[in-house]
Amino acid sequence: MARRYSHALCALFALFSIFCQPAAAQQAAQAIARPGLADVASISAGDTAWMLTSTALVLLMTIPGLALFYAGMVRKKNVLGTMAHSLAACCVATVLWVVVGYSLAFTPGSQFIGGLDRIMLDGLTYLKEAGKLSVHPLAPTVPESVFLMFQMSFAIITPALITGAFAERMKFSALLLFIALWSVLVYAPVAHWVWEPGGWLAARGVLDFAGGTVVHINAGVSGLVAAVMLGQRQGFGKEPMPPHNLAFTVIGASLLWVGWFGFNAGSAGAADGRAGMAMLVTQLATAVAALAWMLAEWVTRGKPSVLGLVSGAVSGLVAITPASGFVDIKGALAIGAVAGVACYWGATTLKSILRYDDSLDVFGVHAIGGIVGALLTGVFAVKSIGGVEGYLETQLVGVFVTALYSGVVTALILWVIRMAVGLRVSPEAEREGLDISQHGEQIA
Repeated sequence: MARRYSHALCALFALFSIFCQPAAAQQAAQAIARPGLADVASISAGDTAWMLTSTALVLLMTIPGLALFYAGMVRKKNVLGTMAHSLAACCVATVLWVVVGYSLAFTPGSQFIGGLDRIMLDGLTYLKEAGKLSVHPLAPTVPESVFLMFQMSFAIITPALITGAFAERMKFSALLLFIALWSVLVYAPVAHWVWEPGGWLAARGVLDFAGGTVVHINAGVSGLVAAVMLGQRQGFGKEPMPPHNLAFTVIGASLLWVGWFGFNAGSAGAADGRAGMAMLVTQLATAVAALAWMLAEWVTRGKPSVLGLVSGAVSGLVAITPASGFVDIKGALAIGAVAGVACYWGATTLKSILRYDDSLDVFGVHAIGGIVGALLTGVFAVKSIGGVEGYLETQLVGVFVTALYSGVVTALILWVIRMAVGLRVSPEAEREGLDISQHGEQIA
């Protein structure tokens, strides 16, 4: 078994070395997409201000939004450890994004992985040198430093989302290694495929306005793999594991909702009509999904829970993310309604049938919501809004490829970490709680 895994890992790195060699045709196609210098006069103060604000809103989603959202759903003995996951993801992903992640994701290389033009942000001109500033062609009216910081906030929240799947049982040392390896080997390549103009999924017409594929399917599938590989928590299905503080969760979900306007509307790259429409459909789909989840739970369980209401809202936020820059009001209504019901089914019925311990329903909400949103983008995309048409079969390819890649590589990463430092805390440490066993602290 170990030999098979080692052979697979060697093959993976061989493929990455091949991907880093761009074909001549790809180089020609990507020439117009290479970051470069622009006149300072071409920089829009309004667009720059909006992108700075959007970046702060997306960071708000992780710290404190996701930290509170997740911390409220775990048991009291794991609250600080769960919050530490989001904080650690922010720190590790920030450093790696500057060192290597941004270059691999958003500079031309091959159609599978970016080049090395911006390693350690080499070549980035962030001062008014001779009247020039660095810009990226995906956001030509804002400084490149702002664009890369905005994209960094996405690279931060994506691995942070995964941590909810294995909450209450992973070693902190293993977590740090996982975030580092996953950010470089999974997030950066998928972001390049979908968002960099020369990426192979982008070239084939896969639509993902703000991260339904890159963020949510990627994180949700990886979370499921991690939950299965770590195994169930002690007592799972045999003893109650009620949320410690749902007030934390409601506050966290509210911060996610507000921050998501930066996530989706900010992805327009400018303060324009498309950003305004993205904000509108985000609000609408979220409200519809929250109501759909609430009604589904009310019918099946007899009472509408507060946890269900906020979970439904998050499922709507997830599902509208890939579609937000492409759909109109009708599309938002449909996506929200389908996502609310589908994610409720995924987080309850599917989880019960398959008996995987996805602690905080990362797969049920993010993977299923992301899949719903990605596929329905192919149905409801309006050319007059996004300038492109959606095709269901093209979206299906994007979903399948992303899920397969993230699942396989996540499994390989976790296997390597298990061999190196181990994945899971001891049974005694788990019973004691991660706050004490991993951090030597506890809440009052």
